[in-house]
Amino acid sequence: MKKLILLALPLLFCAVIAKAQQITGNVKDDQGKSLSGATVALKKVKDSALVKLAATNTSGQYAFTGINAGSYFVAVSYTGHVAKSSAAFDVSGTGDVTAPEVVLVKATGQLKEVVVAARKPMVEVKADKTILNVEGSINSVGQDALDLLRKAPGVVVDKDDNLTLAGKNGVQVYIDGRPTPLSGKDLSDYLRTLQSSSIEAIEIITNPSAKYDAAGNAGIINIRLKKNKSYGTNGSINAGFNQGITPKYNGGFSLNHRNKHVNLFGNYSYNDNTNENNINLRREVLDTLFEQKSKLNIDNRSHNFKAGADYFLNRRSTIGIMANGSFSDMDMNNYSRTDISYIPNKQLDRVLIADNTNANKKNNINANLNYRYADSTGHELNVDADYGAYRNKSDQYQPNEYRDPDNNYLYSRIYHMYAPTDIDIYSVKADYEQNFKKGRLGLGGKISFVESNNDFNRYDVDPASGIKNLDVFRSNDFVYKENVNAGYVNYNRQFKGFMIQAGLRVENTHATGRSRGIKDDNGTLVDYDSTFTRDYTNLFPSAAITLNKKPMSQWSFTYSRRIDRPNYQNLNPFEFKLDEYTFQKGNTGLQPQYTNSFGVTHTYKYRLNTTLNYSHVKDIFAQLVDVTEKSKSFITQKNLANQDIVSLNISYPFQYKWYSIFGNLNAYYSHYKADLGVDRKVDLEVYAFTFFAQQSFRLGKGWTGEMSGWYSSPSIWQGTIKSSKIWSVDGGIQKTILKGNGSIKASVSDIFRTFKWRGTSNFAGQSTLASGNFESRQLKLNFTYRFGNSQVKAARQRKTGLEEETKRAADSGGGIGAGNQK
Repeated sequence: MKKLILLALPLLFCAVIAKAQQITGNVKDDQGKSLSGATVALKKVKDSALVKLAATNTSGQYAFTGINAGSYFVAVSYTGHVAKSSAAFDVSGTGDVTAPEVVLVKATGQLKEVVVAARKPMVEVKADKTILNVEGSINSVGQDALDLLRKAPGVVVDKDDNLTLAGKNGVQVYIDGRPTPLSGKDLSDYLRTLQSSSIEAIEIITNPSAKYDAAGNAGIINIRLKKNKSYGTNGSINAGFNQGITPKYNGGFSLNHRNKHVNLFGNYSYNDNTNENNINLRREVLDTLFEQKSKLNIDNRSHNFKAGADYFLNRRSTIGIMANGSFSDMDMNNYSRTDISYIPNKQLDRVLIADNTNANKKNNINANLNYRYADSTGHELNVDADYGAYRNKSDQYQPNEYRDPDNNYLYSRIYHMYAPTDIDIYSVKADYEQNFKKGRLGLGGKISFVESNNDFNRYDVDPASGIKNLDVFRSNDFVYKENVNAGYVNYNRQFKGFMIQAGLRVENTHATGRSRGIKDDNGTLVDYDSTFTRDYTNLFPSAAITLNKKPMSQWSFTYSRRIDRPNYQNLNPFEFKLDEYTFQKGNTGLQPQYTNSFGVTHTYKYRLNTTLNYSHVKDIFAQLVDVTEKSKSFITQKNLANQDIVSLNISYPFQYKWYSIFGNLNAYYSHYKADLGVDRKVDLEVYAFTFFAQQSFRLGKGWTGEMSGWYSSPSIWQGTIKSSKIWSVDGGIQKTILKGNGSIKASVSDIFRTFKWRGTSNFAGQSTLASGNFESRQLKLNFTYRFGNSQVKAARQRKTGLEEETKRAADSGGGIGAGNQK
């Protein structure tokens, strides 16, 4: 804890010196309209040296803080307009300064060349989202997407790799604006295949507008993969090596060619690593104590790619095609020993030894065809057609061997489980925007179809002969189909001193699930077909009011209603056995959860952001550790009555010469409540917080350093599990070489080896204590080399159409500086 306090001291220090002199200004077009998102560069009059970058807000205003005395001017650029510089002005060192207003006119020719060299801040905080800029970060070297999310502000990853944001579940994960169709273990396995070398940024969107799918009561996490955006032919290569308990390797390359008519891009990465995990589970149920110690080794080999082309039909229209995918082979070996004791006399009764192997193949391919039209009068149309194919195969062999206290063999039960899952997703969506009544009107619609086919075959294996016999009572086929039709309208307008945004989304859902198998009907084996159908239509309003009359002190008030539909596999009634006494199964009765959220945000001098939020969740999903057959334990999802959560988030960036820091504190109170019968009540409340800090140091002569840390206090996981604190500190250095085209990075993750989890549960007469750790401390080395032309950045960054439905696929395993820098 002392280390964490030391890490937070710079954040407290920066609050004292935050009253440094400021420069403010305003940017408009030749029609008098404020320009939002214009890039503003503060430069010295003496030699035009770049001092700092910013971006204008929705009122066309920008600000710089901590500027030394001297003579300056600002250079402003904006897409489709002629760049312009202001008149020179002086900064005396005392009192705030207002820069001359800059008016931009629309460009009549083609933009030839603009070269801007500046480093993005590690974290940027905007009105609707927080951006973690991974590209260029030293401590992101050798990491995967799941590791990066553990460090993201406000995000918590629990022992089962489930994601929560500001204390709420229902996080929607997107890849390049298109949600991944995975959840639970499948989602975490996929995120492990995404290496940091292929990730540009992670966006945390806490208050999505009506334009987004209504899913995700906690918000949206969008992982943006790299896409080279420069004219000419260029690219990069990278290679990395990590050493923990075992060595790990990764590498990749990217290529890009762009001219005024076409942009061709592609990248590829490979990852080969083995990770060791330790899991301890202690269960007391009735008069029996189960003490399990497990060592899980995961050997993962994955290939990731992204390729596409944009063709510029004319100045208004662009058509594009894109494909990305992941191919991974993941072999898992879990060796566990469970001591089974009789509690009254504290005597060891028998020992269960399980040496499980599971060969997983996960192949994911997504294709997108898109069209964009945008003219100079404000009309914009985006159309996306998407197809996603997900093929997951799990082949698990599970021997359970029982021995007496003297280690003499008693008997064995061996199971072989084969579970292929095929998911196909089709989606078409259109979004249209135009100027309307001095504001901006948006309309859109979407149609999506999902089909998930799950086949589960469980075999009992004879220990002597090895002959397999199909267990017809525990094998079946589950097919889930879903169609969602949606439409929305959204409007925003800037008034004098305030801005409004309001939207309404309507979603109609039709879903069917069918489970087929064999059951025993009074001694006769008969086929059964269990089918459920659901049809419902919901309205999802959202609204926001921003008071921006005083740009240095802005207030925002927000409201939204959202939905989270059950993940496909959580509806699946299959029993996935973990060992002889523990298994996991779905729940066909799981209903959607609904969330109403209210928030107020204050932004002080574009830097200090404070948000207070209240959410009420109805029928919240919870992961219950339940009991069956007296002493056997199983994990399943059920709807609790509700959850109430109040959260306070504070973030602050600070930069002084060679040193910069970003700090984020999220504190919340949450109350979970449900009555599911005798000894099956849930009534848990928690006061918790998470803290994240990232520090950067420019050491000169091409050397830079980083130190980052995060802390999560005791909290509640998945509605029923009380967790202990978790924290970690990373550090690293970087050296640029080869005339700035190359870099060498070295870092150490979890320096103090404190990343260890622990949780308890008491439900249905069963007391559970779980704990564990993984290969969190690693030495990571990386080399990157960039080649080719690097000139004008393009403006196009496509977000495609597979929305909410793609998050919920099968779970087969159970800114530094002022404003927005560019």
